[in-house]
Amino acid sequence: MQTEIIQEGSTKIIVPILEKGANYPPSSAPVFYNPRMELCRDIGVACVAAFAGKRELSYVDVLGATGIRGVRIANEVGLDVTINDWNQKAHELIEKNIELNQLNAKAMRKNANVLLSESHFDIVDIDPFGSPAPFLDAACKSVNRMLCITATDTAPLCGAHKASGIRKYGAIPLKTEYHPEMGVRILLGAIVRSLARYDKSVSPLLSYSREHYFRVHLAVEKGAAKSNKMMEQIGFICHCFGCGFRIWKYGLAAHMPEKCPSCAGTISLAGPLWLGRLHDKEFCNLVLHELESRKLGTRERAIKLVHLCTEELDNPTYYDLHEICKELKIAPPPMEAVIKIVRKAGFKSSRTHFSGTSFKTDAPLNDIKEALCR
Repeated sequence: MQTEIIQEGSTKIIVPILEKGANYPPSSAPVFYNPRMELCRDIGVACVAAFAGKRELSYVDVLGATGIRGVRIANEVGLDVTINDWNQKAHELIEKNIELNQLNAKAMRKNANVLLSESHFDIVDIDPFGSPAPFLDAACKSVNRMLCITATDTAPLCGAHKASGIRKYGAIPLKTEYHPEMGVRILLGAIVRSLARYDKSVSPLLSYSREHYFRVHLAVEKGAAKSNKMMEQIGFICHCFGCGFRIWKYGLAAHMPEKCPSCAGTISLAGPLWLGRLHDKEFCNLVLHELESRKLGTRERAIKLVHLCTEELDNPTYYDLHEICKELKIAPPPMEAVIKIVRKAGFKSSRTHFSGTSFKTDAPLNDIKEALCR
């Protein structure tokens, strides 16, 4: 295996050399390494640093590969880090990267679920190639304070591969115009239900969609009462593909309308999924401070993304401006103008990080259309 030394943040990492210009996924390398995930890792470092503060917490990178994520946390945040991978070549590379940066981090070579079942960690980070579903139960059992999870199987989560989404996450996804948010909320719903089995509750700190993946950072607490309260944020989204109408209902046994109240079309259901907030604004501000004070390769992009999340409304869906204007047969106004129009009509409105052509609002769809036609 040919390797090279690269730098992310303030950390040097030995990684496999990827053939320049080759049209193949990084998973075909002897040890998985994806340079496109640098933004995710930069934000991850800032999130863990913001959460840990001055506390001495334990952190595990369960599916380490090169160890780049865990080595960066050990080097740039200074936590008690364990990096694990079952692959022998990956394990050897992790050890080399720990030595290269002169760290006290521990390299493990165990089945991920076995490691999580045997030990408890303050912060558990699951960053798989594909679905995190096989690791959710063990991760939720192991975690004490913070859960960080990546999912790159966006098609099952968003409804493009509906049957696969139902099998893996125990929920029905729908391929709507807000399908990235649908995917994040399906993922969160599965995590929440897994945590509830261990009388643990969750508070989303920063959850986002980017390119080919979803990433969630969650604060975890113990206690059956808090877990019961958390489950009240689980429910369903009712969506009409005929006119775009949507509502959401809380509860695992919520009563759902069969016909759309707007056009009398058939209502489709998505869920159970998470209907609560995706971000904690105070935490996001701490993350922004961490990003602004660090030398990072994706610093400006990371700040822009987290800033958008900070200002985003908590409503469980968003509207695509171009879809609405196409139906109304009008030219789409600038996004800032749309937000002002909706606010002037007496409703809340904001941009969303999920899409540059979309916005969030508490206004009903018909009120949005009326405001745009004035």
